[in-house]
Amino acid sequence: MTPLKRKLIAQIRADGPLTIAQFMAAGLYDPQHGYYARAPLIGEDGDFITAPEISQMFGELIGLWCVNEWEAMGRPETLQLVEFGPGRGLLIADAWRACRIRPAFQAAAQITLIEINKGLQRAQREALAGVGAHAEHRVALEDVPEGPTLILMNEFLDCLPVREFIHDAHGWRERVVGVTPDDPDEIQFGLGGAIDAALLPAHLRAGEEGDAAEFAPGLSGWIDQIAARLAANPGRALIIDYATDGRGHTLQAMAAHEKVHPLQCPGEADLTACVDLAYAASLARAAGLAAAGPIGQGEFLNALGIEARAATLSRAHPESAASIARGRRRLTHADEMGALFQALCLSTPQLPAPAGF
Repeated sequence: MTPLKRKLIAQIRADGPLTIAQFMAAGLYDPQHGYYARAPLIGEDGDFITAPEISQMFGELIGLWCVNEWEAMGRPETLQLVEFGPGRGLLIADAWRACRIRPAFQAAAQITLIEINKGLQRAQREALAGVGAHAEHRVALEDVPEGPTLILMNEFLDCLPVREFIHDAHGWRERVVGVTPDDPDEIQFGLGGAIDAALLPAHLRAGEEGDAAEFAPGLSGWIDQIAARLAANPGRALIIDYATDGRGHTLQAMAAHEKVHPLQCPGEADLTACVDLAYAASLARAAGLAAAGPIGQGEFLNALGIEARAATLSRAHPESAASIARGRRRLTHADEMGALFQALCLSTPQLPAPAGF
């Protein structure tokens, strides 16, 4: 039994079952025993791999996208380039290396990384030092200096805790986590009482027996933060993540690149759930932003020219051509990450349409 599971069992006995959102929040953010209380393990030797670990082309194309959007904004003399949850810093480092083709962009861009984990901050500084760049670390978007802004969020919102629901003969009921009746040292999924459908976002309220739904209560807060920033400062936010339409349950746990039962080892496995990016787009429009997408990651990267970039890399490094091709397929193919991951761009309304959409 993990220390966090022991703590959660005691909490459930005292206060009753946990919502899935409460369980996720504890599993990830408990200050003593949560997954993020230790340095998250990213990469081949860790618990999970993100797109920048798969191929340098991902970050390079994002970098060129940033250059294009800076030019579309009128080439401002100062640009706040902000990444949330940069992991080991590979995306921003690959992006910065690609941006060397526009020295004026690099002269204008001031990199801010939103990261609270000290170990990851060190890794990010090292990655950027390797490409001759420097970044400031801050804990919140509101701490970033004012000015034209480009925001990057890659696999950041999938850690938002979700509430899950099942529709039965009595209507919608919330999925919860309780103590197993015949084993006081284990926890299991269960159902709470019927809830008012108005608790769910409007697009999820209709349902039939057997339907499942989920949403992240914290998503609206993040969209509001972005909207406030882009209302005061022209710019865009590029969001790429696991995507869903809110129907079904997508909570999963990963440890050492293997899926494990979400309740098996709380605090020692990464917990994620897909992001309803179409809902995020609707929230953004309601907050006064323009929204492009969501579209599949494969469609987005193909529009940015990943095929041409792969060909260029293969000519320069023929010994790595097979690996480059595998990376491109994994990022773009519908059977890999190309459809499961989606891209969404939120913008100040006065800007032209973003590249790739």
